[in-house]
Amino acid sequence: MKAFEIIPFDHRYAKSFYDLNIEWLQTYFYVEPFDEEVLSKPETYIINKGGHIFFAKSDDTVLGTVALMPTNDPFVFELTKMAVSPHQRGQKIGQQLLQHCIDFAKENNFKALMLYSATKLENAIYIYRKFGFIELQLETACPYKRSDIKMELKLLANIIPVNTGI
Repeated sequence: MKAFEIIPFDHRYAKSFYDLNIEWLQTYFYVEPFDEEVLSKPETYIINKGGHIFFAKSDDTVLGTVALMPTNDPFVFELTKMAVSPHQRGQKIGQQLLQHCIDFAKENNFKALMLYSATKLENAIYIYRKFGFIELQLETACPYKRSDIKMELKLLANIIPVNTGI
């Protein structure tokens, strides 16, 4: 495997963000209208709303990508749109992108990362658990029809200093 770097969103690679995600969705599921909308306009739906997109890149080739989308809680982001090129799978690029997101979230004082997935993606679920994600109750109004599991990684204890009056 060639060495690669993880970089923040660059519009030059927006097509790779779209292509890699569409490929895995078509391989394992189907492309939902919400996916098509977000993937075709990542700046509108992710970047301009305070989210982040990262690329694993070697030379000018994007090997993988992942996004952090804001949620209703300004300190909780959804880990989403993770995809690795079919020719690069099995080389731990996804795990390195995941670790990058966790490190980024800690550096930016996020309280938690959450994600939606599908239990049929056994390798992905195994990796999320390995990184400390735990299963949460899946809401009935889940944004993705394909999702049957919701997971969260808590990053900061919600410790509120107590005023002791001293």
